[in-house]
Amino acid sequence: MGNSSVMDQVWPLTARWAEGELRLGRIGVTELATAFGTPVYVLDEHDFRARCAAWTAAFPDGDIHYGGKAFLAPAVVGWLRELGLSLDVCSGGELAIAQRGGMPAGRVVFHGNNKSDAEIRRAVEWGVGCIVLDSFHELDRVAQAARRLGVRQAVMVRVKPGVDAETHASWATGGERTKFGLSMASGEAAEAVRRVLGEPALELVGLHSHIGSQIFDLDSFGTAAERMVGFLRAVEREHGVTIGKLDLGGGLGVRYLAGEREAPTPAELAEVLRATVPDDVRIALEPGRSIVAATTVAVYEVGTVKGRYLSVDGGMSDNPRPATYGAAYTAVLASRASDTATENYTVVGKHCETGDILVDGVHLPGDVRPGDLIAIPCSGAYQRSAASNYNQIPRPPVVAVRDGVARAIVRRETEEDLLRLYV
Repeated sequence: MGNSSVMDQVWPLTARWAEGELRLGRIGVTELATAFGTPVYVLDEHDFRARCAAWTAAFPDGDIHYGGKAFLAPAVVGWLRELGLSLDVCSGGELAIAQRGGMPAGRVVFHGNNKSDAEIRRAVEWGVGCIVLDSFHELDRVAQAARRLGVRQAVMVRVKPGVDAETHASWATGGERTKFGLSMASGEAAEAVRRVLGEPALELVGLHSHIGSQIFDLDSFGTAAERMVGFLRAVEREHGVTIGKLDLGGGLGVRYLAGEREAPTPAELAEVLRATVPDDVRIALEPGRSIVAATTVAVYEVGTVKGRYLSVDGGMSDNPRPATYGAAYTAVLASRASDTATENYTVVGKHCETGDILVDGVHLPGDVRPGDLIAIPCSGAYQRSAASNYNQIPRPPVVAVRDGVARAIVRRETEEDLLRLYV
């Protein structure tokens, strides 16, 4: 790995090896670790921007709503605003970050299966571009908030298309058993549309579906699109209306390990959807993981080496995915070159859990020692955003690198931050 100047697809675009050290955005990991400490998430801003551009190029006549749940920070919102993308949020906290980052309210789509009255009121007051209705109760709540504020709120109805995508059970969101949306098969979705069209405080601007995350089978997206187009046309015929938008969610898979199946591209997905969605229907999509995952590398310092266990200064609190989903990652010795024969290690964290494993089996030089830096690629999605304070460990920072300049866009949490919550 260290002999290659350009990294595999799992690494950011600017990742390079120079004099035995991993460099990101033209900055060595040792310099980054010295300046910002470890663990640290290093985000390649150039790569992030390039991936956003690939999505907008693939869908020039569509709307790209970045899925903020994958990773969100005010600086990221600023990049999205500048690049012309919109933003998908699903909580009051994500809404607050959208506001802090300067995203125009009209380019924000508000999701969630149980939005509170306070969240709905705040979204309507701010003037979000669209609220995705997930239930009949929510339909009533949004309508009530809009009436009280004297506005007409744009909404979409989230529909269960009945597509069980091939992915982890916890990531599948398009089948009949998911908690999200209203069933097309049972007639719930059609009834929701009727209620929205009969409510003067609401404006139906589109239909929404989402079949899951980490999906490589483009046929699943095509099947969902076909069903949603059929439903959209049926609604138009029944009510004599025109529904101009179909939001087909996100979920495009990414590669986490070298040698895994090649990840589909936005252009390949566009080809599938254009074969199904008519030209008079505007496509909206919500990529999150497929934009941010490979942009970011997690850098840790080795603390102890004990047999096959290599312990680092982070763990399941900053990356819960291996423990939660059995997610697989790779790792490299990033701070120096080594000619020592490799051995099979398990990279573990510092938490008081046997299941605190970051990489379960990876070949690293046999002379790896305390003080070395270990880098884990494809760490941008659902890691820092899902991090916790288990064992009262402060969460790591996120540092953006671009053209030799590094800046923290999320600062390191401190023990003072933790203690401030206690009374």
